[in-house]
Amino acid sequence: MEKENILAKYMPVGAAPIIARWIDYFQCEFKISKSRATKLGDYRHPFRGVGHKISVNNNLNMYAFLVTTVHEFAHLLTWNDHKNKVKPHGEEWKNNFKKMMIPFIEKQIFPVDIQHAIVNYLTNPSAASCTDLKLSRALKKYDQAEDVSRLEELPINATFVIKDGRRFKKGERLRKRYRCVSLDNGNTYLFNPLAEVTLTGTGT
Repeated sequence: MEKENILAKYMPVGAAPIIARWIDYFQCEFKISKSRATKLGDYRHPFRGVGHKISVNNNLNMYAFLVTTVHEFAHLLTWNDHKNKVKPHGEEWKNNFKKMMIPFIEKQIFPVDIQHAIVNYLTNPSAASCTDLKLSRALKKYDQAEDVSRLEELPINATFVIKDGRRFKKGERLRKRYRCVSLDNGNTYLFNPLAEVTLTGTGT
C-alpha cells in the first residue's frame, strides 16, 4: 500500500494500484526524478546483475506522469520480448504501448479530451507518444499555470526567451517546426511548436 500511496501523489489515484503491480511483477526499480530538460522519463534494461530501471520526472502533471510511465513500461516489455533487436519506438513498442494503455482507457482514468487524444494516437501511432503533437497538447492543458507559453501560441515576429536566457524572434513554420532567429547571435534555429517560452514582445 505504501507504494500505491506514493504513486497516487503523482498520478490519478485509480492508476496507482496498476502501476504498483507492474513494478512488483517486473521487479523494476522505479524512481521519481527531478525535472530533466531533455526527457520526461527514462528506461534502462538489466545490466550486470542490476534489473530494470525506470525514472519519470516529478514535475509532470498527473496525466502526463501516467502516460510517460506507461511509455517507459512499454520499453521494458519490448526489451523483455526482443532485447535490443528492434527499434526503440518500432512496431513492437507501439503494440506494447497500446496493450499497456488498455486498462487505463477501460477504467476511464483520463479526462475526455486526453482519452480522445490517446485513442486517436493508438489508432495509428506514427510517432513516439511523447512526440505526438495532439497528445502532447491535450496533456499540457493540465499543467499548472506559469508565466510561459507554447511557441505555437505566439504570433509571427513575436520575441521570446527560453529557459537558458537566450532570446529569439519567431518566424514562419516549416513543416513541423518554426524557424526562429536568435537575437543574440543572428543564427537561425528550428523549434518544436510545443516549446515552452516566455513572451517578451509581440513584434507588432
